[in-house]
Amino acid sequence: MKGVTIRLSLAVGCGFALLIGLGTAARAAEPYGTWLRPSTGSQVRFYNCGGKLCGKVVAVTDQARKGEIGKSILHGAVKSGENTWTGELIDAGTGKVYSGTVTLENASALSLQGCIARILCQSETWTKVK
Repeated sequence: MKGVTIRLSLAVGCGFALLIGLGTAARAAEPYGTWLRPSTGSQVRFYNCGGKLCGKVVAVTDQARKGEIGKSILHGAVKSGENTWTGELIDAGTGKVYSGTVTLENASALSLQGCIARILCQSETWTKVK
C-alpha cells in the first residue's frame, strides 16, 4: 500500500511540475511589453485590452516624432494562431490603416506585417526592450 501512495505522490508531483512548465511556456508566448521599432527608433508597448492585443507608442528617439507618443498603432487584434494576432495596424506618423499581423517569433523578436489589399505587404522585426 505504501508503494502505491509513493507512486501516486510522484505522479501528482510530476503532473504539477508539468502544469507549471506549461504555464511558463504560455506566458513566454505573449507579446506584452515594450518593443523597439528599428526603422524609426520608436518604442511601442503591447498590452492586453479586453482579451485582445493593443499597442501604443510610448517613446521616440527622433524628436520630430514626439507627437506620436501616446498614439495607438494596434487596437483589438485577435489571436489567430499560436503566436499570431491579426487586426488593423495604424501608421502613427501618417494615420494610414493597414491589414496587419503580429507574430511573436521568440521572447525577444516580434514581427509586424502590414498589407494593403493583402498583396502589397511590408514586414519588420522588432526587438524587446529590456
